[in-house]
Amino acid sequence: MIESLAQATPSKIVLLVIDGLGGIPKCAASCGNGKTELEAANTPNLDMLTKKSVTGLTDPVSPGITPGSGPAHLALFGYDPLKFEIGRGVLEALGVGIDLTPKDVAARGNFATKDATGVITDRRAGRISTEETKIICMQLQDEIKQIDGVEIHITPGKEHRFVLVLRGDNLSDKITDTDPQKTGMKPIPCKAIEPEAKKTAQIIQKFTERAEPLLKPPANTILLRGFAKHPRLPSMQERFKLKPCAIATYPMYKGLARLVGMEILDTGTTPTDEIETLRRHWDSYNFFYVHIKRTDSMGEDGNFEGKVALIEEVDKIIPDILALKPDVFVVTSDHSTPAVIKSHSWHPNPFLLFSKYIVPDDVEIFAERAFMKGGLGRFPAIHAIPLMLANALKLRKFGA
Repeated sequence: MIESLAQATPSKIVLLVIDGLGGIPKCAASCGNGKTELEAANTPNLDMLTKKSVTGLTDPVSPGITPGSGPAHLALFGYDPLKFEIGRGVLEALGVGIDLTPKDVAARGNFATKDATGVITDRRAGRISTEETKIICMQLQDEIKQIDGVEIHITPGKEHRFVLVLRGDNLSDKITDTDPQKTGMKPIPCKAIEPEAKKTAQIIQKFTERAEPLLKPPANTILLRGFAKHPRLPSMQERFKLKPCAIATYPMYKGLARLVGMEILDTGTTPTDEIETLRRHWDSYNFFYVHIKRTDSMGEDGNFEGKVALIEEVDKIIPDILALKPDVFVVTSDHSTPAVIKSHSWHPNPFLLFSKYIVPDDVEIFAERAFMKGGLGRFPAIHAIPLMLANALKLRKFGA
């Protein structure tokens, strides 16, 4: 229905996604008055904006479901995450600029640390630098160019991350991850989920066996997940008549944006850099996806204070965005990453919508508990795009 109603207009939308934004109190229910990261942060600009906006909470997939970054973002972009299930490998590959062919199987890789018994002690190898990862990937690529007639392509990403692409005939993405996604366990042997995937699983096992002797601490093993082929989604231009762009620093989020037809804009690494990029390209697009990553990283590291500090840093750029006078400005997240849990969680995301066509609610503080009382209530994240389009006057009337 939304696609049939969408119309092109010059109005501009800014979607600011503060990754992993939502949280819970350090002591949760046991202390009664504990603060979440958002409640502990000093956010005068977000609080000011809240008083002029309508607010609520979103569920990326469904209540109680902990989402990955892929489905959580797809929902925000207007794609049903239950219908469009995208493997992490494709997103990472597109994010680092790899043009995948229909033959390819891509995977997200982590350089990690294991002890003498083979147990993983750090899934991120101490978050080694991007430069270190580039060197390791070059060494691996020099030594491992093909396995059983299948081309091996190894491309560095950010920090400890890399992308593995297998290119050859009769490959399948129906194989299991080797990453257990927690420490204290050994890497999982790759296995075929379907009979025709046996060859691909064997190649992954051989790749791991050949790669490990070339590695040394802290990056002395590899973990692979999200094996996938390119799904070829309809673009946001086709579906919503938008001219969209993405301002993001991490490959996966660039990959998500490319997947739905956004143009990727070069930017620096800080929120200030990203807003400068937004300003430079303001006249060229009408939908701007701006992604802030490190709030999520701090949550995953269990760094409550670090996440608070980053939220406060993001708060400082809010006036710069408002100065551009977007017709619609949304501040939200893809998923919650409470520092207490040290991972993605099922908790709903704060959602704020500012435009001249809303009736502001009575919420005055940008935080989870305050937004429980917001005028938008609690709703599926896939409804975010219709709300943005409607408030930008980009939807025609439905019916006679």
